[in-house]
Amino acid sequence: MIDRATCGTVSPVLLNPEIAAEHRPRLVEVASAICGSRQLAEDLVQETYARVLAKPRVLTEGAVFPYLVRALRNVAKDHWRSEQRRPQVVGDLDPEDPSLRHDRDPQHDVIAAEVYAHVERLPLEFRRVVKAVDMLGLSYAQAAGSLRIPQGTVMSRLSRGRRQLVCALT
Repeated sequence: MIDRATCGTVSPVLLNPEIAAEHRPRLVEVASAICGSRQLAEDLVQETYARVLAKPRVLTEGAVFPYLVRALRNVAKDHWRSEQRRPQVVGDLDPEDPSLRHDRDPQHDVIAAEVYAHVERLPLEFRRVVKAVDMLGLSYAQAAGSLRIPQGTVMSRLSRGRRQLVCALT
């Protein structure tokens, strides 16, 4: 009989608020990269935690953050679907609206928009890896697991995708 302790298995962890809270700062950064708004990112992360913590789950120790990112992605998709179903309100802008901040550097927004546009033009296999590693902040191993490809493939596609971005942006 094989002893699991000697095989290097990872112990199961019950996902609870304390463990989930450890990953909150990184999850907010991922959400910001996905949606582009810090306020919406905070809302998406809160909804993610509400869904995830509503039912007890047992995960392996290293799978907690990737699981939270997957759940966040699903929450974001649900949010965008519901936004598409809402009627569009047409009218004057409210100058007191906090989303209309004037303290943001417009050059930063222009550069970010250009980079995001070029990322979207990458071939699918490169785009998925660049988004996973550079935009979502996943490690090579996490990206490989999430995309179901070998880690070496992640590294080579990331290198070629970044090279294509550099060429497109220069």
